[in-house]
Amino acid sequence: MSIQATHEYLSVNKVQLDKANPRIKKWIEMYGDNPTPEQIHLALGAGGDDPQSSGGTTYISLRESIRTNGGIIQPIIVNRTQNGELTVIEGNTRLAIYIDFIDKEAAGNWETIPAIVYDDLDEEAMDAIRLQSHLVGPRAWDPYSKAKYLHFLHSHEHMPFDRLVDYCGGRKSELENYIAAYSDMEKFYRPILDSDSDFDTTRFSGFVELQRPAVKNAILAHGYSYANFAHWIDDRLIDPLNTVRKIPQILSDAAAKQTFLSEGAREALKLLDRAPHTQSLDCASLFELCTATSSKISKVTFIEAERLKNDPDSEITQALLDLSDELSSLIKHIDPKVE
Repeated sequence: MSIQATHEYLSVNKVQLDKANPRIKKWIEMYGDNPTPEQIHLALGAGGDDPQSSGGTTYISLRESIRTNGGIIQPIIVNRTQNGELTVIEGNTRLAIYIDFIDKEAAGNWETIPAIVYDDLDEEAMDAIRLQSHLVGPRAWDPYSKAKYLHFLHSHEHMPFDRLVDYCGGRKSELENYIAAYSDMEKFYRPILDSDSDFDTTRFSGFVELQRPAVKNAILAHGYSYANFAHWIDDRLIDPLNTVRKIPQILSDAAAKQTFLSEGAREALKLLDRAPHTQSLDCASLFELCTATSSKISKVTFIEAERLKNDPDSEITQALLDLSDELSSLIKHIDPKVE
């Protein structure tokens, strides 16, 4: 492949949408070979409406921004094959909007579009561009769409995890959890819905939380299935979604479990709120708490650690896991280079 690229203004009617993109292909199968710009946008997940995600814009705001500015600021990325065909690698929604403006004879010059053009890229290089643009770049896909693409690359293109980590950064375990969460959501959540239109991608983070071994083990140990979990997600019994991690404690307490199944996790957790909030702890500084916790953990014996390992549903084990999550999130913010 060539590592060089050129900046060009391309004739819109000569650039093809990336219909082979796995995230568009299924949409085309449903709606025909000429999807609308809105359908392309939804298929890509560019601007998912997940209130827990940080990336994306709505289709309408993107379209109106392009109209107001008289064009796009960020060029699309295009691959030029040896026979001269031009296919979008990144920027399908923006190209679709230009096509829509031309069809509707919108005021402005929409006949040409700025593009970064590569010559004869192979599939691996195009995958790398998509990953860098949407998984770690400024135009992030929503979490479900990221997971869907990762699942495609790993399960269908057989891209090894080490290469995915090289492209995306982060930890292998995070990518594994995303891919497993996507699989579980497709296997257990989609079948319980009346139609695909009811599929709510904003519930994806609940399936990421499901990948905790303690959560999966607790669900099965108490006689439930992952299909039951999908119903809990769909019925909003699990809300907010991060309460998935509390499922082991909820199911282990008879009163909390009954409340959860009838009123949801939020109400069930009120029955489990036994954390000690003494005046001395409330008044302690973060430094004092960190120092005391570190000292306490350093004195945990091997036998006690094994006991906690063999009792993943215990309050102490779950408290330690919660502490680990909070520390990991804070440390990543303080020093993003830490894995």
